[in-house]
Amino acid sequence: MRQFTPTTEVDFVIIGSGAAGGIMAKQLSIAGLKVVVLEQGGWGKYGHEQDYTKDEWLNDNPNDADRLMSDPSRQRNTFRRSDKDKATAGSHSYGCVVGGGTVTYGGSSWRHLPYEFNEATHVGTIAGTGMADWPITYEEIEPYYTKAEWELGIAGQRVNSPFVAPMSQDYPVPPMPLKASGALFKVAASKLGLTVVEGAVAIISKPYMGRSGCVNCGMCSGFGCHVKARSSTAVTMIPAAIKSGNCEVRTNSYVREISTDATGRVTGVTYFDANKREIFQRAKAVVLSANAGESARLLLMSKSARFPNGLANSSGIVGKYLMLGGGASASGLLEHPLNDYKGIVTGAGIVDYVPSDPKRGFYGGGRMTARGFDTPINYALRGLLPGAPRWGAGYKKALQEEATHKMTVSCFVTQLPLETNRVDLDPEVKDDWGLPAMRITSTSHPDDIKNMEFFRQKSIEVLEAAGAKRIFAPPVGDSRGGAHNRGTCRMGNDPKTSVVNKFHRAHDVPNLFIVDGSNLVTGGRNHPTMTIQALAFRAAENIVKAAKAGTLTRL
Repeated sequence: MRQFTPTTEVDFVIIGSGAAGGIMAKQLSIAGLKVVVLEQGGWGKYGHEQDYTKDEWLNDNPNDADRLMSDPSRQRNTFRRSDKDKATAGSHSYGCVVGGGTVTYGGSSWRHLPYEFNEATHVGTIAGTGMADWPITYEEIEPYYTKAEWELGIAGQRVNSPFVAPMSQDYPVPPMPLKASGALFKVAASKLGLTVVEGAVAIISKPYMGRSGCVNCGMCSGFGCHVKARSSTAVTMIPAAIKSGNCEVRTNSYVREISTDATGRVTGVTYFDANKREIFQRAKAVVLSANAGESARLLLMSKSARFPNGLANSSGIVGKYLMLGGGASASGLLEHPLNDYKGIVTGAGIVDYVPSDPKRGFYGGGRMTARGFDTPINYALRGLLPGAPRWGAGYKKALQEEATHKMTVSCFVTQLPLETNRVDLDPEVKDDWGLPAMRITSTSHPDDIKNMEFFRQKSIEVLEAAGAKRIFAPPVGDSRGGAHNRGTCRMGNDPKTSVVNKFHRAHDVPNLFIVDGSNLVTGGRNHPTMTIQALAFRAAENIVKAAKAGTLTRL
C-alpha cells in the first residue's frame, strides 16, 4: 500500500471507510487522485485480509482486538428526549473497522421508491416537521443505484410492483434461497392478500467478481463474513483503491478537526493516531463520510473565528433533522422447526404497507421482513420469549422448544424529520480523547408512534396467519439510536436551509464534501445503505470532474 507523509498535500483526505467512504476512496483513487483514508477502527482481527472471528462470546463481549463496532465507553455519547432533560449515558454505536458498518450489517439493500424523493409534494409538508423534497429525483439517481448494485454485488429479484422501486437492470446475482420464515410469509400472504418480495441483500448467493458465495453459516449480522460473501466496502471497494497505487488507508486514526485557512478553504485534517499523538495531514480537499452522527459532531468541533457555529454551519442546520429510525416487531412459535437463525439474517419482505395511506389517519409506511436473529449462544442468553424459565430443567426445555421454532417479523418504518431531533456537543461529557461527546436529542413525532403501533398489529396478524401457536409483540418504544441514523447535514438547493448542495459540496466551504447518511432529507423506509451508496457513486463522479477541471476550491 502506498504511503504519504503528513506534510505531503494529497488531493483528498476521506474520513471514514464505510458505506460511502469506501466508495469515495475507490472512485477517487482509480481516477488518479491521491487519497488518504482515515479510519477510527482497525483492519479486523486477522489483518487486512478480513478473516474475521466467528466467536459468539467475544462478539458479544469484545475486547479491543476483536471489536468491529465503536465502544460507547470510549467513544462516549449521551442521550436525552428533549432540551428540558439532562442527557445521560447513551448507547449509540457504529461500525469501527475498515469497511465500517458494511462489515457487520444484515445487508438489506432496498432502493428508495421514486416518490420518497419528493414526499413533501407527494403527501404534504406535515405541520411541525421538516418534511421537504430532495434536490434530486429518482430518475437522476437510478443509474447510480444500478452501478452500486453491480460493483458491490447485490443479490435479489427484479420485480414489477408499485411497492418496489423500478429498475433499469436486473440484480447481478440471484436472490438468496428462501428461508423457512420466508415460506411462512408466503403462507400468511396468501391468506391475507399481501405481496411477498424476496429481499435485496448485499450478500452474494453465488461466486461473483472473485468472491465466494454465501455458505449460510448463520453467523451473519453482527459478525464479519469469513468467506467475503457480504459485499462490504472492505472487500469490494478498499482493495481496488489500494491496488490503484493512489490510496493509503490509515487505521486507528481518530479525527478531531477539519482545518481551514483565512479564506474559509479546507487545508487538511488533524487526527490522533493509535498512540494518541496529534497529526495534521495536508489536503487539497476533504470528504467527510463518518456517518450521520459523527459527521455532524466533527463539523461542530471544527469551529473557528470564521466558522463560530461549526464548520459549514452558517445555516444552523448541522446536526438537525436527525432521524434515528423506528420499528416494531413480533415473534411467534411455530409447530414445526424453522431453524431460522441459519443463513442470512434478513429474508423476504411484505411490501404492501410501504406507502403512506391517509386512510390510516397518520403519515407513515414501512416494510415487514422475516428475519432470523439469534445465534445459539445469543438465544440462550436472551432470545427466549417472556415467561420462559431462565434456569434449570425448565430453561433447557424452553430452549429445545423455542430455539428452532421461533419466527420474528421485523418492521422498518418511516420517521419524520424534526428540527428538535439533533446531534450536538455535550457540554460536560468528554470521550477518551478529551473531545466533547456526541449528545443526541430525540423524540419521535406522534405519527411515528402511531405508525409503529400499526406495524406491530400487522406483525401479529401475519404470525397468526402463518400458524404461530404463541405470539409475543413487545410494546412499541421510541428510538434511542441504531444502525440507520440519517439526517444532520441535509442536501438542498438553498444554503439557508441545507448544508450541502445536490452534489454533496458544502455550501459554505467549496473544497469540503459530505457524503453519507447525514445528507438524507427524508428517511425513507429505514434501510438507507443502498441509497447512501448510490449517492456516493454519483458524488464521486462529480467530484472527479471538479478536480480535473480545477474547480475544487471554487463555489
